Amino acid sequence: MSERVTISVENHIADVRFNRPEKMNALDPEQIDAIIEATDKLAEMNDVRAIVLSGNGKGFCAGLDMASFTQSSTTDSLTDRSYGNANKYQHVVLQWRRLPAPVIVAIHGACVGGGLQFASAADVRIATPDSKLSIMEMRWGLIPDMGSYSTWRSFVRDDILRELTYTNRIFSGEEGKELGFVSHLADDPHAKAMELAAEIAGKNPDAIKAAKRLMNQLPDMNEDEILMMESVEQDKVGKGPNQKEAVMAFMQKRAANFND
Repeated sequence: MSERVTISVENHIADVRFNRPEKMNALDPEQIDAIIEATDKLAEMNDVRAIVLSGNGKGFCAGLDMASFTQSSTTDSLTDRSYGNANKYQHVVLQWRRLPAPVIVAIHGACVGGGLQFASAADVRIATPDSKLSIMEMRWGLIPDMGSYSTWRSFVRDDILRELTYTNRIFSGEEGKELGFVSHLADDPHAKAMELAAEIAGKNPDAIKAAKRLMNQLPDMNEDEILMMESVEQDKVGKGPNQKEAVMAFMQKRAANFND
């Protein structure tokens, strides 16, 4: 796999890093292809129970590398649905939300434009208080179009989202926590993310994946659909050996030995 994105797996945790530090992990076509390749690989790793996503260098991701996209030529239309219900640029972000295992993003430095859209697709976002976030696209006369309206609607207030989209103002990780974009603050967000990933990786992986599937569907379902999906998922989880192992491990005060 391209070294533009690195993956290392230990103790059922995938440590994934954007690796274009000389460009603040900005997104050129090669970077986007490498990220899609990485998510395809992660989707096939059944033994991965949690994923930590971060960026090497001085920032998480500085968004689109505008120069590279200006120079590149493509005949693809943004309205082409080349990845299910999404185009390529929506898929590269939304695939993080669709991965079976929970994704925790560690944010430092710049997390703007496409970078913030990647972070917004994660299950949990941990940032340094002084990190710099922005819905940056309006600076270039554009709108956010990498799928994040579908994720933002679940955790950002409507008026806040409108203001930040219209103005593209930069806000800190500390303010981001107040606004809903950041889950936790930490001076070392990667260490905090790995700590949380280890806790998640110690739970019943069947239950964790079922809970994520359910929560991903919440914004699109009515109450009847939510109640039925909850029952269907619980029925499958409760009949599995990992659920029994979770109970036995708790009763015997030992680490659980789950099957992936």
